[in-house]
Amino acid sequence: MALGTNGYLLAMDRLVEILPYLTYIRYNISAANAARYGQIHGCSEKCFERVIETIRESVRIKRTERLTVTIGLQMVLMPEFADQILPLAFLGKSLGVDYFVIKHCSDDENGTLGIDYKKYEDMIDILREAEAHSTNEYLVKAKWSKILSGGKRRYTRCYGPPFITQFSGSGLVAPCGMLFNSRYKDFHIGNIAETSFKEIWKGDRYWDVMAKIASDRFNPQNHCGTLCLQHKVNEFLWDLLQDQTKLSDTRNLVRPQHINFI
Repeated sequence: MALGTNGYLLAMDRLVEILPYLTYIRYNISAANAARYGQIHGCSEKCFERVIETIRESVRIKRTERLTVTIGLQMVLMPEFADQILPLAFLGKSLGVDYFVIKHCSDDENGTLGIDYKKYEDMIDILREAEAHSTNEYLVKAKWSKILSGGKRRYTRCYGPPFITQFSGSGLVAPCGMLFNSRYKDFHIGNIAETSFKEIWKGDRYWDVMAKIASDRFNPQNHCGTLCLQHKVNEFLWDLLQDQTKLSDTRNLVRPQHINFI
């Protein structure tokens, strides 16, 4: 079990109950001071201190109780947020979290956010400087493969959803989050508030939708937004089917952390 949260509504007095049962908890934060936090997150500046105190308390509980939970920070980087990269790297270290990851920002199929992915190339030096603040206890990492992808896909089939199926807050089951909207109802599979996921998974509707999205009737280069959750899975599976990569023998390799989380 893992948790991704902005931390604001996470009650500090419940952390001691929650943290022992989590593999990891990731706080999504894209600014390192109250003023920029308010601007970027679209909220009151007062929210910043509350979130920081929650993160700090999480670290304290982990150390006091000697928990194995991984505590991290994640920045969703848009080009105009570049001024916060280094301050967030410093903040993560000062808070004592285990890692700080910097990821791209995904846009929808209509380019609503208007992200200029070419501008990420101007941030290579500052991202490398941020990574240089890593220590044996604290990792700073940029998601380079997506940040420098230009927002482009090299594959024309979508094979990833059976490996990462997404549920909306309403319980809706769909191949991915970008297809939650009602205008994509032809891809909606079921609802876990009404039917167990095991039943949905075993049903004809599930496999019909998965077959459709992997067929030549659906091209993610044209139908999808940029850099979706399933992007890296799709890249690997595409290369595997195109005989451009091979499955490695992993029996003698050290298992990575969080092996059950793709």
